[in-house]
Amino acid sequence: MSETPKIEADEIEQSKAPLLEHLMELRARLIKSLLGFLVGCIICIPFLPQILGFLIAPFRKAVEEFNIKQAELGKPVAEVDLIATQILETFFVNVKLAIFGGIILAFPVIAYQLYRFIAPGLYKNEKAAFLPYLIISPLLFSAGAALVFYYIFPYVLKFGLGMSAVGSIELLPKISDYLKLAMTLFIAFGLSFQLPVILSLLGRAGIVSSGALKKGRRYAIVGIAAFAAFVTPPDPLTQIVLGSAIYLLYEISIISVSMIEKKDKVPA
Repeated sequence: MSETPKIEADEIEQSKAPLLEHLMELRARLIKSLLGFLVGCIICIPFLPQILGFLIAPFRKAVEEFNIKQAELGKPVAEVDLIATQILETFFVNVKLAIFGGIILAFPVIAYQLYRFIAPGLYKNEKAAFLPYLIISPLLFSAGAALVFYYIFPYVLKFGLGMSAVGSIELLPKISDYLKLAMTLFIAFGLSFQLPVILSLLGRAGIVSSGALKKGRRYAIVGIAAFAAFVTPPDPLTQIVLGSAIYLLYEISIISVSMIEKKDKVPA
């Protein structure tokens, strides 16, 4: 008779802990995650001009390309620049930049603390299976952020510049509003690209199955469309691109969960 069930039972017994101990462990992990975030914010402070320059690069590029097109058509170019309309607006912009940078830098720390919190309740083989997700997750987040930075955001800006040119409307964009839009899109796309990781982990835990995900396609499409419409500017192309990317990730998640199910069915 195989000793595998006995070994697994022993692992579960060893992983049991009183509720108070679990709460204390959770508090410790949250404190470490918060400290990681604060350290990330502090690290970003000397580099705030560089972070700002990075975030406004799509704006500069969009204005330049828009003006080139306007010149080719013999139309007046747009003299547009980001402005601040309140005395403390620049200060709060710097605070937002530090927070934004802190979130990005602390992402691996937070993911690791999450792993350390749930690791005691996992089997040894499950711990080994979970570790690759700590690497894949930041890569997917970076892929989503790169997609919005190099493609979606420049298009949104050129679309806005084109609308401002209609009827000779003078465009005076606020730096705070611009950064709010930029950070919202970056984080929305980055988090959206975590869908395969989340569904794969749920599939490994037995909470979802590939069959259930296949049957839920129609509901997923409605939810994806609603999410894309909520987090993106009101232009159809941006919503379609984000929605299509999330749906593609949903299909990849189905394949991933299906592979996990087949692997679990293989006898040891």
